[in-house]
Amino acid sequence: MKNKVRTAPYPLIFAVLVFIIFLFVNCGPEKKEPEFLMRTALLVNEDHTWYKAFAYFAEIVEERSKGRIKVELYPSEQLAKEIEAIRLIQAEVIDMTATGSTLTNWFEVATFCELPFLMRDSTDMNRYINGPVGKLMEEEMIKKAGLRALGHFERGPRHLTSNRPIRHPDDLKGLIIRVPNVPAFVTTWSALGAKPTPMAFSEVFTSLQQGTIEAQENPFAMIHNAGFSEVQKYLNLTGHVISWVYPVVGEKQFQKLPPDLQEIFLQAGKEMQHYEHQLYLENEKNVQDELKAEGMEFIEVDKEAFIKKSEKAIYESLSPEIQKIYKELKKE
Repeated sequence: MKNKVRTAPYPLIFAVLVFIIFLFVNCGPEKKEPEFLMRTALLVNEDHTWYKAFAYFAEIVEERSKGRIKVELYPSEQLAKEIEAIRLIQAEVIDMTATGSTLTNWFEVATFCELPFLMRDSTDMNRYINGPVGKLMEEEMIKKAGLRALGHFERGPRHLTSNRPIRHPDDLKGLIIRVPNVPAFVTTWSALGAKPTPMAFSEVFTSLQQGTIEAQENPFAMIHNAGFSEVQKYLNLTGHVISWVYPVVGEKQFQKLPPDLQEIFLQAGKEMQHYEHQLYLENEKNVQDELKAEGMEFIEVDKEAFIKKSEKAIYESLSPEIQKIYKELKKE
């Protein structure tokens, strides 16, 4: 009698195959950890052009470095508020952020990033960034704040939002306005008759909602991005500041990169700036239409009255050295 050949039950064959596949997968080459992990703290959320620009930067840096550099993004002040983020970069706890006039807490020339009623438009802004003032700012940034600029992002004019229309400085009397922790902002709004209150950006929406503050000022994109149209009725077109911020990396962290990765990092920074600027231009007009559609009423203001009432106080708040630069810029 011939022996019968027994075949293994189908479930058993399937289980063996799965086990073999599992062994092959786990015996394959492990994914390498990056040599350099750059943790980035941003105050904006994922919809903002800065976040999208940093995401683009992260992608091209990782690709061009063949995975040796990885950039992780933490939006909406998840890791730290702006000043705290700078301190954490200096302590090498995190590595990157975007910042501007907040740097006046480390060196005074940073006040030109957002000095009220100084620049008329983006042409002025680019002249300053690419001229002696911009060069001095980037040098001071490395020396005094331990940060290296990778480019700059145009912010667009800052405007005041409120729940009563503001057309003239007289309308500001006693109005509690949130401002960033920048001396020039406190000086300006105080001179105009308001009550400026420095506050972290992440606290502004709730403070407006609860009535702790009555107004705030920011560019169109930030006003929309933060949903301020839900708690503010009027967008007063003060255009009091033409400003920019710098995407930055800690200088200590940058110097730890070998020369080939430094080159990749700097080139990617230039491309990030160009990418963000295209997003900014596309967004600037659309966002105004969206704010109007959300119910915000745009108010024309007597800008000359704002300038006249605040100019002396702004000038006198500057040190003699910065006053000289201010005078030169005004002549230009």
